[in-house]
Amino acid sequence: MKDHKVVDAQEILEKFDKENQFRVDIGRWAYVVTFLAVSLTIFHLYTGATSVLPSQQQGAIHLGTALGIIFLLYPAKKAWRKTQKKVPWYDVLLAFTAMYVAYHKIFFYDSILQSRVSGYSSLNIIISIVGVLLVLEATRRTVGLPIVIVASIAMLYAMYGNLIPTRILSHQGFSLDRTMTNLWYRESGVFGTPVQISAKFIFLFLFFGVLLVNTPIGKFFNNLAFSLTGRYTGGTAKTAVVASALQGTVSGSSVGNTVATGSFTIPMMKKAGFKPEFAAATEASASTGGQIMPPMMGAAAFIMMEYLGVSYSTIMLAALIPAILYFTGIFIGTHFEAKRLKIHGLPKSELPVFKKIFVRDGYMIIPLLVIIVTIMSGFTPQRAALFGILSAVVIWIFNAYFRKESEFNLKRVFYVLEQGGRVALPVISAVATAGIIAGVVSMTGLGAKFASGIIALSNGYLFLALFFTMIACIILGMGLPTTANYVVTATIAAPALINEFGIAPIAAHMFVFYFGIVADITPPVCLAAYAGAGIAKANPFKTGVTAVKLAIAAFIIPYIFIYNPILVFVDVTLVKLILAIATALIGMVGVSSAVIGFFVRNARMWERFVLFGAGLLLIIPELTTSAIGLLLIAIIWFIQRRRPEEKQSVKEVVA
Repeated sequence: MKDHKVVDAQEILEKFDKENQFRVDIGRWAYVVTFLAVSLTIFHLYTGATSVLPSQQQGAIHLGTALGIIFLLYPAKKAWRKTQKKVPWYDVLLAFTAMYVAYHKIFFYDSILQSRVSGYSSLNIIISIVGVLLVLEATRRTVGLPIVIVASIAMLYAMYGNLIPTRILSHQGFSLDRTMTNLWYRESGVFGTPVQISAKFIFLFLFFGVLLVNTPIGKFFNNLAFSLTGRYTGGTAKTAVVASALQGTVSGSSVGNTVATGSFTIPMMKKAGFKPEFAAATEASASTGGQIMPPMMGAAAFIMMEYLGVSYSTIMLAALIPAILYFTGIFIGTHFEAKRLKIHGLPKSELPVFKKIFVRDGYMIIPLLVIIVTIMSGFTPQRAALFGILSAVVIWIFNAYFRKESEFNLKRVFYVLEQGGRVALPVISAVATAGIIAGVVSMTGLGAKFASGIIALSNGYLFLALFFTMIACIILGMGLPTTANYVVTATIAAPALINEFGIAPIAAHMFVFYFGIVADITPPVCLAAYAGAGIAKANPFKTGVTAVKLAIAAFIIPYIFIYNPILVFVDVTLVKLILAIATALIGMVGVSSAVIGFFVRNARMWERFVLFGAGLLLIIPELTTSAIGLLLIAIIWFIQRRRPEEKQSVKEVVA
């Protein structure tokens, strides 16, 4: 008999996550898909260990093989996912055509390089047009239509920019031939930095995540979260936050993580007494934050490393304090909501014992430690991923043969290798399409034009420039995956903040990175919140609003580290850093209590305003503002402590 929760979770995943809308039954073509996916994974493991291919050739195999699998797996229409019992002939044709046009860069690598000087042949032009169109169609099938529309508008802008009357946006315009060949054959287009980073780093880390999910390591993370937080006030919600942080740092998918952990945490939260909307919002906001949680973070972090020309350890350090504050805000929010509703923790008898778990299974954290130590020792992320994969495989084998808790045989190995290839497909197609947008920006100088527009709109005021950039990131994030959104905003918006306002580069890039991520929980298009609401049987829009309240830190902290980048380890000293972290954590108590409406007692409206303002003053890493904020929180604490709980009105409790 099938597990009801699992069936529901899978249906929700298929409904809200475009990545899971692949064909159920493809007949004999399943063997071809398995062969291509396994080969793709083995190829990346081999090239990651040997670095034998130039980046353009590696990117061609990376993208070409992925496109072939996509056309075999994903139908042209979602409705055909279960009705088509075999792959139609036209999708087979598209699959092998896509593989050929990408592999063409390998077969004729030297002649294509020469063509940059002598001019491209008619065949090369046709291949570039077909290649770009197939990338767009593959992206539509795996990711969705919005990013395809953005890329299509970008290409039209490249060709017909001379017809735009506005001087700020107009440019000379490019022919169809030149646009397509630039996008297909040059390093700044489809096979640019995003695809190259995807081929070198992102694929390996995605495969590492697949290993963790398909071995007992993933279960260990969940048990660890329960043992740490389950017995405290609102323990089920706190467990969801910790479990989602641990899982999300290796999954990189807000919706996928929401469904994976939410399928068991959301029902537990509801059973404990949390409202369905709050339970779903807690899971969605925590799952979304997994992409900003070191050591793994989302795929975009590796592209940020390349854009900024810094080590991955620098990115990890920059993300650390904002990520801690983000999850602290959600954690405290669940605590105050539990106190407001008088929801206690789970009995000890129902929880795993931390000491026993750590003594028995503590070695399962080794793969994550290996990655952290390897990166901090100065090795490349590529090497760190390989070492992490190797250590995870060793643990998998140990559990299979010595503890009999997992299965390790040829069939299971092939399954995991195939899943490694499959899970990367949406990311590969998305970064390829993002490369089209980035290529157009490079061809037309749109980045400088955008900077001029931002300056004109903001009238030179930094706060307004940040606000307009935030809105642009959230709107793009509603239709673009996080990685593609980051590529676009890092190409267009971040340079404006850096060059025109003197913002520290890593702070500017983290700013656009954050707001691209929180789009997943920002109404009206908040897919992670919708997925959580589906599991909780809650109102989707109310869930989105509640998720924004819980994740309020993600809307505040980026502004703080722009104005004072000590939070992203710029111009940092130990004393200043300790003070900044301590005051910011206290500040999150004030902000979270304000949005939930509970501190020591249920908060009156004026108290919520004071708590929110005090929290902001504490998050700002300045001694004077922090002292004022601390004093205000102490005053509210004293007032509420002296107010008997039983004298509060029903109206105040509801508020």
